[in-house]
Amino acid sequence: MTTHDIEIDVQAADIDAYGHVNNAVYLTWLDRAAWSHSAALGVSLETCVRMRRGMAALRTEIDYERAALAGDRVRIATWIAACDRKLRCTRHFLLRRVSDGCVLARAQTGYVCLNLDTGRALRMPPEFAAAYGSAVNTGVALPKS
Repeated sequence: MTTHDIEIDVQAADIDAYGHVNNAVYLTWLDRAAWSHSAALGVSLETCVRMRRGMAALRTEIDYERAALAGDRVRIATWIAACDRKLRCTRHFLLRRVSDGCVLARAQTGYVCLNLDTGRALRMPPEFAAAYGSAVNTGVALPKS
């Protein structure tokens, strides 16, 4: 099975006082990768707004293994690890430095489908269930730490 990958260049604004990418920036990168993958599956931001439904993050866990530094290019792989086709999905992420393949971080986010007008959880529309449910990928071979 494959992953959906994007690449991001570390920007000067991403670097904190410790000389590495600030932890909060990784969350932004995960969000960019998730939206890119969702759009590739046919669930773009525009689709969500039009349907008044969206997948909202409930919980994100990030395990930082190495620091990303100024000048690095980072590849973010993401995939849907689980989807109940009703309310919830789980997405995994693997962040690597492109130059040497070093794993920088691993993450996972649990999402719930929301009604964008009320902010309450609501069953996925059939389009979401089909897109995310058919994209479940349990066969990703992860590198060891």
